[in-house]
Amino acid sequence: MSLDEAARQLEAAIHDARVSFDCIALDELERAHTSVITARASVDAAENAIRVALESREDAQERGEAAPDRR
Repeated sequence: MSLDEAARQLEAAIHDARVSFDCIALDELERAHTSVITARASVDAAENAIRVALESREDAQERGEAAPDRR
């Protein structure tokens, strides 16, 4: 997973959080709950992608290589 994917996942999380917010205002709690769960999954995926990128960068630095391409 790349940093571009992490950014995409964060955009999806923002969208799902907004949907959840709106659903709460409309008293659609089941839909709000579903949207919160999908937002959290997107945030978790983004965190994983960022962690992998950081680990790759650290490994490359330890080997004295240039950082891997972000894509």
